Amino acid sequence: MTSIHRLAPVAAVGVAALLLASCGDRPTDTQGSSGGSEGGSGDAFKACMVLDTGGVDDRSFNQSSYAGFEAAKEENPNIDISYIASNSDADYVPNLQAEVGKGCGTIVAVGGLMSDAVKEVAEQNPDQDFAEIDSAPVADNVYGFEYNTVEGGFLGGYLAAGMTETGTVGTWGGLNIPPVTIYMDGFWEGVQYYNQQKGTNVRVIGWDENNPSGGTFSNSFTDQAAGRSITETLASQGADIVMPVAGQSGLGAGAAAQAAGGSLNLVWVDTDGCVSAADYCDYFISSVTKNLTDAVKEYVLDAAEGNVPTGAYVGTLENDGTGLAPFNQWDDRVPAELKTELDTVKQGIVDGSIEITSPNAIKAG
Repeated sequence: MTSIHRLAPVAAVGVAALLLASCGDRPTDTQGSSGGSEGGSGDAFKACMVLDTGGVDDRSFNQSSYAGFEAAKEENPNIDISYIASNSDADYVPNLQAEVGKGCGTIVAVGGLMSDAVKEVAEQNPDQDFAEIDSAPVADNVYGFEYNTVEGGFLGGYLAAGMTETGTVGTWGGLNIPPVTIYMDGFWEGVQYYNQQKGTNVRVIGWDENNPSGGTFSNSFTDQAAGRSITETLASQGADIVMPVAGQSGLGAGAAAQAAGGSLNLVWVDTDGCVSAADYCDYFISSVTKNLTDAVKEYVLDAAEGNVPTGAYVGTLENDGTGLAPFNQWDDRVPAELKTELDTVKQGIVDGSIEITSPNAIKAG
């Protein structure tokens, strides 16, 4: 079993790639291309992506995944890149099958919700290489990108507990699925650890790792109105810092924070919110990142060289697959002592002296 031999993710590189992706022109069709996967040179390597709902500019996992394609093409112009968008889960299998028909060198599916569809189409096409974001390998010809964002979420929770003025923080998700709740578990555990270390009683609302059936969810990754409503409800219950884990729905939390005029602030996820959702940067204390861009880039570069990775990549704090983004506008407002504590907590998670108990935690290897 081999893994991505190039991969040594650096968060700043991923953020820069996402910034370029955010500011640059994007294809407007459901199937877009850069360099022309339909009209490129005959020997170009075709890298194809099937997006989940929310579009290529969702300011979350779709966008940062496709930014990896764009970064790979920038480094190797002989790679043709394209994507096809999914409007609902009913599109997963047809979209995957359509990409198989295009003669793609590899097909990357974005999101763990696609696992059943990827497994079905991959088993029907054993000679086709696939990869999937937020999933362990579901077939021999599928490479898995997994992210132990419980670790980054732990830092986000510790940060929120150290910054709250009301003693109450909150988190909510798009769907009650492991790629979402793994963040929420980490956030919850980070707050509990802060309380343990400081003798405080910061309360988490919207999620309790020990009572997952009682969590708060928008049941959508695109419904911004629902995201705003949920966030305002948590704020009315005392939360002054909220972490949405919900793709575009989370932008509703940004609108809620903006309307609150400074009494409500946020921790963003997946990307640096000040890059991907810059309109709300003033309210992002930090972001719990998932370094999709660099991992996807290196996978595509290797595949284009004929070294298609097999097995799975697990992003952790240790390899910069997850972590905290810069504090940006909050840099002068986060106490130096708290920053030092966050570094200490990070090291404790990496060396195992701080144990994370989440059932969603991913074991590397």
